[in-house]
Amino acid sequence: MSKPYSEADFSTQITEDRSWRLRELSDLKTAIIRADDNLRRVLLRAMITICYAHWEGYVRFAARKYLEHVALRKLQYGDLDRQFLRNYFLPRLAALSTSKKSITERCALVDEILSSSDRRFSRVNDDLINTKANLNFDVFTDICLVCCVPTESFAEKATFLDLILLKRRNEIAHGEETFGAIEDLDELTNETVAMMRAFGDALENHVYLKDYKTVLGVFES
Repeated sequence: MSKPYSEADFSTQITEDRSWRLRELSDLKTAIIRADDNLRRVLLRAMITICYAHWEGYVRFAARKYLEHVALRKLQYGDLDRQFLRNYFLPRLAALSTSKKSITERCALVDEILSSSDRRFSRVNDDLINTKANLNFDVFTDICLVCCVPTESFAEKATFLDLILLKRRNEIAHGEETFGAIEDLDELTNETVAMMRAFGDALENHVYLKDYKTVLGVFES
């Protein structure tokens, strides 16, 4: 797939990725409604796992495309939201916490952080968009932070995500006899789709409004 050079490129790519996922969910939902009782039990289990798979896959795809779009701007960290500079150093800080670096080496890293506002963000560290194959609300919150997306609007979805979608998916993935109910079908699909749309819309707004930029120096606020 081509790179998201322009705002339109980004929008097209995340919309196309979401569209095929929504078509698959819609087709499976139709099959469940038309199925007999025995087949329906199996398809409802499949729907739970597919809803989770598309939720995780879309968040990972859209977040990476967003960071890639910003990286293609090749802006200095001093011209970007402060989170981008944090992102640059997060992997090294994580490694530092488990190492035996000397005080001198730690001070050198601090100095590097303080003097990095003129560096350019031009490469995405894929490790930062890590769904951990278990995209619960806490992990999703971390990804939102990396992408500078406020999580307040998603807070009411935490129970659905952790207890209805993820918990049931994990039970099925581990071979447990967990079944969905036809009465829950609309909630399962509608809530999953709503979360995907909300996350994609938040990233699109950032791109079109250029919210990834800052009007202040990186250390001035």
